[in-house]
Amino acid sequence: MKERGWKEADFVYVIGDAYVDHSSFGPAIISRVLEAAGYKVAIISQPDFRNPQSITALGKPRLGFLVSAGNMDSMVNHYTVNKKRRHSDAYTPGGEGGKRPDNATIVYCQMIRRMYGPDMPIVIGGIEASLRRLAHYDYWSDKFRKSILLDSGADLLIYGMGELQVVEIADALNNRIDIKDITYVTGTVYQTRDASDIYNAVELPSYDECLENKRRYAESFKIQIENTDSIAGHPLVEKYGAHRFVVQNPPVRPLTTQELDDVYALPYENAWHPSYDKLGGVPAFGDMKFSLTANRGCFGGCSFCAITFHQGRVLQARSHESLLREAKWMTEQPDFKGYIYDVGGPTANFDHAACEKQKKFGVCTNKECLFPEVCRNMKVDHKGYVALLRRLRALPGVKKVFIRSGIRFDYVLADQDDTFLRELVQYHVSGQLRVAPEHVTDHVLDLMGKPRAAVYDEFCKRFERINKKYGKDQYLVPYLISSHPGSDLKDAIALAEAIRDMGYMPEQVQDFYPTPSTVSTVMYYTGLDPRTMTPVRSAHDPHEKAMQRALLQYKKPENYDLVKEALLKAGREDLIGFDEQCLIPPRKMAGYGHAGHVAHAHGSGKSDWRNEGRTSGHVDKSGENKNGRGKTSERENQNGHRRRSDRDKKYGREEDRQKSGKKNFKSEKRNFGRAQKPAQGKNSAARDKKAGEANAPRPSGRFKGMAAGKTKAGKPSQERYPGRKKR
Repeated sequence: MKERGWKEADFVYVIGDAYVDHSSFGPAIISRVLEAAGYKVAIISQPDFRNPQSITALGKPRLGFLVSAGNMDSMVNHYTVNKKRRHSDAYTPGGEGGKRPDNATIVYCQMIRRMYGPDMPIVIGGIEASLRRLAHYDYWSDKFRKSILLDSGADLLIYGMGELQVVEIADALNNRIDIKDITYVTGTVYQTRDASDIYNAVELPSYDECLENKRRYAESFKIQIENTDSIAGHPLVEKYGAHRFVVQNPPVRPLTTQELDDVYALPYENAWHPSYDKLGGVPAFGDMKFSLTANRGCFGGCSFCAITFHQGRVLQARSHESLLREAKWMTEQPDFKGYIYDVGGPTANFDHAACEKQKKFGVCTNKECLFPEVCRNMKVDHKGYVALLRRLRALPGVKKVFIRSGIRFDYVLADQDDTFLRELVQYHVSGQLRVAPEHVTDHVLDLMGKPRAAVYDEFCKRFERINKKYGKDQYLVPYLISSHPGSDLKDAIALAEAIRDMGYMPEQVQDFYPTPSTVSTVMYYTGLDPRTMTPVRSAHDPHEKAMQRALLQYKKPENYDLVKEALLKAGREDLIGFDEQCLIPPRKMAGYGHAGHVAHAHGSGKSDWRNEGRTSGHVDKSGENKNGRGKTSERENQNGHRRRSDRDKKYGREEDRQKSGKKNFKSEKRNFGRAQKPAQGKNSAARDKKAGEANAPRPSGRFKGMAAGKTKAGKPSQERYPGRKKR
């Protein structure tokens, strides 16, 4: 401030993240937008929440305080879905944990009130405030909570992305309008004692009603999701007690393409604050420096996603010229290696509004654009995105342009022109493409708002066909969710069978996380689908959730007991045994499974395991799975409990066991969208003999299109699965 000659700042902006002056970080955008409007913004990043004096580091602001928890909800940042504390924080210098409090927005506001009193204007925003703007279910405390506007003691709440609102509020404060009188800004929430004069308002069930009756909250949330559009939305009024109301103004209008271009053309430093250098920088910045944000908003409508509630369903896109200017800047940086890591947003292959009707009348309140099927009014067209990608690839210095945001495969299939998919396969996939089928049972997919399994299967077939055409060896890597509302043990087992058939064990899986203000979270809390008011069962018991999650990684040794318990409880004993269709053997065995890799018996018949010494899947002292070809475990060598089988003698594996320093293992490979014929007979001895070894692939089943990567040498691809250890 001294270097700039400032005696005071107009706004002091308190944030829960380290400060990174880049357009991927919300605080950077808001501070630069205010600066462009002529305001002085000083930033306190991660103040010491144990010491209220830390909030005074930059003095008293002329107009007020802005408060944001950061790019992430502070509770999601701190806790896993099992409510276990995370040990690191990617948005803190050096990845250090513990630099922000739980419920950071509330804590920072309380610090400001303590130091500056009730008359200091406080405006809150960011994802944490936006998703808690009205009464909501809080998973971490397992309670129904009031609007964060009341809990924090702030004067005004900005929901959504905030560029237009924050400037309008700043102008009002600068013109000496009292913060209590700024009740007219769209995209904001305020509190009042009298809501009688609010034009065209819709009254929600009161907080007390929702607290006493969960059905009333489901009804309230249905109204909320029907009013997320700037044209069709109404003011919403939520009553607290006898004489207090929280009022949500209609959403702010979407930015025009020119306005969005202007936001991304602001003079960002595109770096973290230099004081973080000695700490190793900010891990979250990572690939963001060389990634392009092309759009915001999403009309996908996934039930578990908060994007619609935060950014809205109307898509906003930058111009090609804006993106190309930023890409050209990237190529001029000394640390640019030729790779643009992403060109996208919430969904990469959306680059225009879903239909022309939205521009005039707003989004439909009674139906979705893509669910349960693609709307007939949808404008399905990838031509603009394809043209952008071609121009980016042609830039001097660019070796490869990746797409990592994720694509909507149902939208791809709806396009009669397959140019995008062909060029995606040719130029924008590096071995694996991440997609999000999420589940395999249709009734769970319906609750998720996702396309049915048959749609994904069709996409897999088309993806495989185009890969073959261009001689590519590329694979789909699916995102899968366990314990989503509506999913029981039988559904989780169906998902486990799909994973078995795809031939690749996911290294990471996601258990459903009930974050505030999503349709799925309302299902979880109320037991009702707010869209239809039909009952939905959810797994609340931590043990049941653990079983569902374990089934997604059923080969991990530490999951054996949970998987077996789940199979027995569901009456699926047929999946316990030595047949290739079984998920687990009847009892724990030496070297059973290996984290992050599919390991299974050499034979599909029980006789191979029971009568031939059960040599498959040994684990040596390093934990490496030898699949019957490597050293026996250290304990086995010491105790002599397990002898080399007749089968090992027959196939000459004694020599392999003596080669302790060399791995001899072929990873499995599954074909995309193409079912293989199931194994014939009760055991696989004939097939093993024909193959020369006992590494014949397991037959694929109903969930097609996913495979484990394999190099030409037959070894697991370290590049395609960077999380896998070298062996």
